[in-house]
Formats: sequence, structure tokens, C-alpha cells
Amino acid sequence: MDPRPLLLHLYDVAVASALPGRVLAAHLPPPPPNGRTLVLGAGKAGGAMAQALEAAWPADAPLSGLVITRYGHVPPGYKPRRLEVVEAAHPVPDAAGLAASERLLALTRGLTADDLVICLISGGGSALMSLPAPGLTLSDKQAVNRALLHSGAAIGEMNCVRKHLSAIKGGRLGATCAPARVLTLTISDVPGDDPAVIASGPTVADASTCADALAICRRYRIELPPAARAGLESGAFETPKPGDARFAGHDLVMLSTPQLSLEAAAAAARAQGIAAHILSDEIEGESRVVGGVHAALARAVARRGEPFAKPCVILSGGETTVTVSAARPPGKGGRATEFLLGCAMALQCEPGVYALAADTDGIDGVGPHAGALLTPTSLARARALGLNPQALLDAHDSASFFAPLGDLLVPGPSFTNVNDFRALLVV
Repeated sequence: MDPRPLLLHLYDVAVASALPGRVLAAHLPPPPPNGRTLVLGAGKAGGAMAQALEAAWPADAPLSGLVITRYGHVPPGYKPRRLEVVEAAHPVPDAAGLAASERLLALTRGLTADDLVICLISGGGSALMSLPAPGLTLSDKQAVNRALLHSGAAIGEMNCVRKHLSAIKGGRLGATCAPARVLTLTISDVPGDDPAVIASGPTVADASTCADALAICRRYRIELPPAARAGLESGAFETPKPGDARFAGHDLVMLSTPQLSLEAAAAAARAQGIAAHILSDEIEGESRVVGGVHAALARAVARRGEPFAKPCVILSGGETTVTVSAARPPGKGGRATEFLLGCAMALQCEPGVYALAADTDGIDGVGPHAGALLTPTSLARARALGLNPQALLDAHDSASFFAPLGDLLVPGPSFTNVNDFRALLVV
């Protein structure tokens, strides 16, 4: 068994199982007999979802709409014919996302009960749909978003704040589509697969409150612009709630989830004769700490054959966090590479333990890499090159640990997004 190609194969299988081209067509309804079909969407998988929908939709049936995706995330060779695909910035929103969000919301005007709206929602859509609540500016949204990204807040907490400072998220897009029928097709990138959290739930009624958003900002010391604080404190930025009549008859289909991708990877490992164990698809927490916990489990398997017999693959998903101190600028890295460096420091070159961690969208944080590979010799090779692993970990510069080793994974955009993928191989 060659650990490196095996781990890369498992990652590839996990990603492939979540590609829109494989899963979307089966869930499309027939075109409405009397109305039009409008497609609205946002997310890192938005371009691929639009491509899959265009390919499957009857050629003689009307179809129009707008989908926003991240720069560089339109599948190669896809030339939209009936839909428009716009690219914008992620994870910090930009003017292109703001303009596209304004146009997207404007397309809902004049919808009737005869019309069908298909919403294509995937992870990353929260930053891409960057239309601020009344009284806020794009720079306000950018400042809050940067603070949230560095705070260590969980994705559900971040999106609670984001949706309450938005004019389109938190169910507002879905409510605006009334009285049309709305079908949301979504790809989950969040622990627990809550559609109200995925891309900040633009088409889903929201049970969280302005008070919740304020409490999160206090908890993580997020400085709010005066207009944002006033809107939250007064309740002016409250979102549409469950039971709102505007959501009557809305449908939602979960196309792909982290658990389904982990199950696909587990099946691929077993097909190679390797036992596979899925810990959870909902693991959260500080990346380096989660890496240390995974390392402890792998070490127990390697040394004592408990709780699993070796050889085996241990799989997990979810969304960990990296809390960055305001006192120093962050280095190059992301959740996946920081997880692996924390894992390496805990393993201390444990023989027979290999690991891969990567984001399934193909990009870990803001760098070009998706993640990295860890081997029993990684620490020794790094030290031989004069690297200080602990200093790099403390500086959140984990990519600078793996890059000189030739162990960064740089596959490019995957055109889907089911969040973190982690695989530890113990032989």
C-alpha cells in the first residue's frame, strides 16, 4: 500500500461524489405550464450547479436567471446560454458581489403564482451575496466579515451575524419571491446541514434573532459600525421567521452533504481492502486542537490497536476554526493545514501514521492550496530544512511548513463545497 496515492484517491472520491453534475438533474421539477422559470443562486458551487441545470433543463422550456460564484469557480468550458453567471470575491465581499446581489434581488420583481423560482445555494454564498441592510455600506460589511473570520467564531455564529446585517440573506430572498413557487437546491458545507446556516439561508425562514447576533458580537469582541449596532439593538434588522406565509409551499432539497462524501470515501477505502471509520461530519473547534485530538486517536490505533485495528482509515468532516490575534497579521495557511500541523506536533513522527486534510472546494482559506499531506517524516524533514514547526503554528503560517516539503495540495477549484475533509491512515 502506498499511503500518498491512497489518501489522494479518497479525497478525490469525496469531492467527486458531491459534484452538481452527478446529483442535480434528478431533483429538477418539470417546467411550469403557464409561468416562467427563474434561476437565482450563489455559492462556490454556483457555476457548476448552473451548468448542470442548463444541461438538464428542456431546450424548448423558458429559462433565465443569475447565479453568483467565486472568482475562478466557473467550470472550464462552460459557456452559459440561458443563465448569467457572475464572479465575485470570497471570503471578504467586494463591489462585484454587491452589484450582482442588487441585480439578483431585482429579478424577483413581478413574479406570479404561476412562476417557478429555482434557487441554487452552496457554501460561500454568504460572502458572494453582499447586499447590506439599509443604512449599511459595503465597507461596513467587509469590516465585520474580516473580524468574524479572525475571531474563532463557528460558522453558524458567523452566519447569524451576517444574515442580520443583510438585505438578501436570512430568508429575505425567499420571502421576496412570493407568490411564486420556490425550490431551493442546496449543497451543504456546514456541520449539521442546517439550511438556515448554508450561505446564511437566503431562502429559508430564520429562527435566530437580532439579540442573538448582538450576543455573538459581544462574545467575540466584534466591533460593529454604529448603524449596524443601532439596527440590531432596535430590531430593525430582524429576519423573516418560521410560519411566515410568504414561505408557504416552498421546497428544499439537500443535494450533497459532508456525510455523503465521507461515506463515499469510506466505501472507496474498503474497496482497497482498508477498514474505514467515520468519526463525524460535524467536528468543530480550533483547528490545531482538533488536530491534536485526531493524533491521539491515531497513536492509540498505531500502538495498541484500539479502538480500531490497523490498517485502517479514520475519516472526519465539519468546519474547524482558526482564531487569529489582532496583534499580529496571520501567515499563510488555513483550517486544513493548521489542523495537520497541530496533528504533526502531537504525533511527533509516530511511525505508520499518515494524514490528509483539505477543503473540498479546492481552496483552504484564502491561499491557492486545498490542504496538505502529513507523513511520519514530515517533522524531521522540516527541521532538516531549518523550519521551526511550533513558531509556524503560533504564527498561523502552516502552509509555510508544508510548501518546502512539497506536500501542499493544489488541485484548484473543485466546483463543489462540502467543507473540510480529513483522513488519517494508520498502517
